[in-house]
Amino acid sequence: MDKERSPLKTSIGTLLFCEPDRSLNLTVGSDRKTSILKGMPFQNDLTVRKLMTANPIRLSPDRPIQEALEIMNQKRIGAIPVTNEQNQIVGIFTERDFLRRAVSASPGWRTMPISEWMSPFPYTIHPDAGWEEAVQSMERLRVGHLPVVEDGKLVGILSTRQVMSQRNLFLKQSVEERTRELKRANEELLARDSEFRHYMQMAARLQRRFVIPTAPPNWPELAWGIHFAPLDPLGGDYYDFALPDEDHLGVLMTDASGHSLPAAMVAIMARQAFSEIANKTISPSQALEAVGKRLYGLIEDRFVTAFYAIYNRKTRELTYSNAGHTVPYLFRARTKTCERLYIRGLMLGITSDETYQEKTVVLEPEDRLCLYTDGLTDARNEIGEFYGTERLVNYLSSHPELHAQELADGLFEDMNNFRGSSKLTDDVSIVVAECCKCL
Repeated sequence: MDKERSPLKTSIGTLLFCEPDRSLNLTVGSDRKTSILKGMPFQNDLTVRKLMTANPIRLSPDRPIQEALEIMNQKRIGAIPVTNEQNQIVGIFTERDFLRRAVSASPGWRTMPISEWMSPFPYTIHPDAGWEEAVQSMERLRVGHLPVVEDGKLVGILSTRQVMSQRNLFLKQSVEERTRELKRANEELLARDSEFRHYMQMAARLQRRFVIPTAPPNWPELAWGIHFAPLDPLGGDYYDFALPDEDHLGVLMTDASGHSLPAAMVAIMARQAFSEIANKTISPSQALEAVGKRLYGLIEDRFVTAFYAIYNRKTRELTYSNAGHTVPYLFRARTKTCERLYIRGLMLGITSDETYQEKTVVLEPEDRLCLYTDGLTDARNEIGEFYGTERLVNYLSSHPELHAQELADGLFEDMNNFRGSSKLTDDVSIVVAECCKCL
């Protein structure tokens, strides 16, 4: 091939040699209803207007081919729109047009007007068309460039290279912006979480200070062991003591339904009701009935389980009632066995007129009473087994040498060893009363 017929050094690949099917005679215009992509979803985030080369270099139909080639080589572009004096598109001169015709062109072709080699009346696209519409159009029409026309005037040109590179850039920028937004949102959530945890810790300190008793009454005939382990900073477990008179000591164990703040609020209300009533009666059943009436209607769909026992230091009798709470166990030092202090009773807050029964046992020296919440027995190990009352009883029976606090701490540790890496799902509270030998 002689010098005059040498093609451009750059090409957009094999796509340039594909002849579009002109029998379609379709135009992608401003009316999207006439688009060749009917029914296809439009992408509103990225339009042709954002991708195109605005106000592109253009030539009139009478300009020589040589001028067009020089501009294309100099500007490293693959196509030049051809317009009339009114800036209306009449054709497009592309690398494909040049390669298709240069092979058989006669000498002197460089001075020929580009109207001889251009593709007349090319397919166009509107600047408000979406990115996906542009991609589908160029693939279906098998063209590498689309003039962009608005109100009948040329306003830009779009190439496949622009479509893909700008799309990639847009996606990168979108990902970066989204990443920044997520980072800001995460930082805000972390800040709010830190603030929430701070307030929860403050509330937990207030709960322990004003709701959970600091120490049991100091009676020489009774020693106490307490292990209080809420699942969250605020818990629904609550224990308390009462001194109705100089000869009676009451011990209460409750468990509010739920966890965290809602359960803690119910526990606070139960504590307030109990503190107003417990010092006025030496009957556990009357105390639970009065607390139940006060809680009814206040805690809506929640409830409280409670076990309340009153010890008479003169008779060594322990009288107790139960409002749906886990059944305590009494370890008998003389027989090395555990008694189950079972008595029926409905949970507090369900009705306002529930009545409760009472039972009485006599405590002997070195007996140990163990009150607990269901977080202890409901703890599970890695294979889903419950710690259960059988293990609880076995621990109490096999450690008669432990004093009250050692027994409470040891029982909690035994449960922890059993569950292994399995997480707790509820608050755990343990109160142990030990009858001293001075009895």
